[in-house]
Amino acid sequence: MTQTNSHEFVRPRDEAGRAYLESLVRDEHDRCHPEDRFDDMKRRLPFSREDQGLYRDWLAVASARAAELSAEAAAGDFLIAAE
Repeated sequence: MTQTNSHEFVRPRDEAGRAYLESLVRDEHDRCHPEDRFDDMKRRLPFSREDQGLYRDWLAVASARAAELSAEAAAGDFLIAAE
């Protein structure tokens, strides 16, 4: 099933999958919110419904990016270093 919005929760298989997805959006989040880092948001997850929703939204973006990267790799659309 294709992710169409953040209300279709992204559930990584394991912590490695979660770490990969987070790596795809962490820098962008931190650029957009220089006063509130990604890790700060993650620390507040148990206490803040707003942060839970934001985190869910960021993981949805990451999931879409991961799918695009996977499709590009499968199609062979990647750069090869020149010799």
